[in-house]
Amino acid sequence: MNPILSTVDNEIERLTAFLIDQQQQDGSWHFCFENGIVIDAYVIILFRILNVQNEALIRQLHDRILAEQQSAGFWQLYRDEEDGNLSTSVEAYYALLYSGYSKVTDEPILRAKHYIQSKGGIGKVTSILTRVILAATGQSKWPLSISSIPLEVLLFPSYFPINYFEFSGYSRVHLTPMLIMADRRFSISTVNAPDLSDLIDTRIEDAEPASRGYQELQDVIQTGLSRLLGSPRYIHEVARTKAEQFILQRIESDGTLYSYATSTILMVYALLALDYDQQHPLIMNAIDGLTSMQCRSESKTTIQNSPSTIWDTALIAYTLQEAQIPDHHLAIQRATSYLLTRQQHKTADWSIHNPDTTPGGWGFSESNTINPDVDDTTAALRAIRSLSITQPSYLESWNRGLNWVLSMQNKDGGWPAFEKNTNKEMLTWLAIDGAKSAAIDPSEADLTGRTLEYLGNFADLDARNEFIGRGVKWLIQHQEKDGSWYGRWGVCYIYGTWAAITGLQAVGLPLEHETLQKGANWLLSIQNSDGGWGESCHSDRFLKYVPLGESTPSQTAWALDALITIQPKSTAAVEKGIERLMMSIHEEDWKTSYPTGAGLPGNFYSNYHSYRYIWPLLTMSHFRKKYGQG
Repeated sequence: MNPILSTVDNEIERLTAFLIDQQQQDGSWHFCFENGIVIDAYVIILFRILNVQNEALIRQLHDRILAEQQSAGFWQLYRDEEDGNLSTSVEAYYALLYSGYSKVTDEPILRAKHYIQSKGGIGKVTSILTRVILAATGQSKWPLSISSIPLEVLLFPSYFPINYFEFSGYSRVHLTPMLIMADRRFSISTVNAPDLSDLIDTRIEDAEPASRGYQELQDVIQTGLSRLLGSPRYIHEVARTKAEQFILQRIESDGTLYSYATSTILMVYALLALDYDQQHPLIMNAIDGLTSMQCRSESKTTIQNSPSTIWDTALIAYTLQEAQIPDHHLAIQRATSYLLTRQQHKTADWSIHNPDTTPGGWGFSESNTINPDVDDTTAALRAIRSLSITQPSYLESWNRGLNWVLSMQNKDGGWPAFEKNTNKEMLTWLAIDGAKSAAIDPSEADLTGRTLEYLGNFADLDARNEFIGRGVKWLIQHQEKDGSWYGRWGVCYIYGTWAAITGLQAVGLPLEHETLQKGANWLLSIQNSDGGWGESCHSDRFLKYVPLGESTPSQTAWALDALITIQPKSTAAVEKGIERLMMSIHEEDWKTSYPTGAGLPGNFYSNYHSYRYIWPLLTMSHFRKKYGQG
């Protein structure tokens, strides 16, 4: 017997006990979904503007932001962003002063001011969210990239080259409140608002350069406007009403817009722009929803963009079963029962491009009832698989979920995150930082790979099924020249390569196939000297693999899991990786909290506090299952 296996057994036993102990009474798991300081900053600014009486939370968020400042005065999105992040630093500076707990003469504020000025000031900020918040609160003019889009685009018919529902769901719920505010040239301030005028460098030309594609997009918009019937004033009023109704129809029971903190904050400003009273129940409910998104850990408080409760619960329930916790165990019974109650039954925006399909997906967070996604759905289905064999209620849920996943396949053979066939390149021409990733929801290697892995290993389907064959073909065609795949929702090439390899193997691609071997060789070529793997968030920006230089628990687990999938026998490289993985579980440093979840390249990254437990446990379980007999 391989001597490493007894250590693996001990670590599996320890991690399963830890996770079972962390389970909530209702069967869910609540781990923090940490997204940097951006939402903390926006919440402070919004609460001060609305005079929200929650001084304890404002102080905690202030202290958390201040603690994240680096010695050179800046804030980072991730540790190896060595020159800092201007947009994030402006957000932090603004929020610290607006809180009232930092003063312009404080040494950290002076350092931050010097950094911001050295980078060209507010005029050089690229994050569209930052620029919109600054405009909405009276600190800068409205960015042309938003103000040049008329509200009337909401009225363009479905056959037109630009239709509002060709945008991704994520972009729609953020863009709609932005357009309402920009249409009104809205801004709001208070007597205690910080003065950021000394962060504006008047020598810098702030006119926004427009690409040729952007000009073409504007031409298409103007053509669309000319085809709308009615007086301009009437059409505009109809468009404004439609925009308002768009928002109101997508408010969840907790008061949030689409269960995202960022879109909820924008919604509140948009409602104010539409002359809603500051004490209006919709605004008060939104404030309550934002407040409930806070997460406390290690003596700090942060606001999550969308608590990851469903995602974490599904992944942990599945991983525990892979670690040989039986489905009759109380923890599994509770978790699967909880997941059953969170399956969605509403026909919502996803059905616009996918009509005549029965709802059956799962969303990311507890309050999410109208925005299911493919990844959360396959995660939940993995968790309930064994119970669906013996219990009718789970079987019915399983069949609806499976049918929904299959129906979400794109025309090109891959799978999207939220809505199928929303991949119109023209929409990426918007002069908005991150538009290429946010504006559309195309097929992605990680989503396609994870879906194929579920369909192969849990639904017993393989490439003899035509739709599986199309998914396999899509993945093979989208492999990078070096053998890797780009992953959209994890960082980045390690994540995508793991998903693709495990997915292709699950549906029967031969292990000796060149595609799988190239992927495995690429993973081996980037293994760190300590046995682990680590990839920088820079990969997301530069669209090429950038090594982190250190090993992280989740990325090491992903790489190992892929190698274990296609290597018949354990190898020295895999065993060295397993040893490094087991060591990382016991460490507490920046490598264990480095963000490996991706949101918006160059703007938004996530540290899932659950990942350092879930993925190592899953990988060790697969190692034991495959190599445990010799």
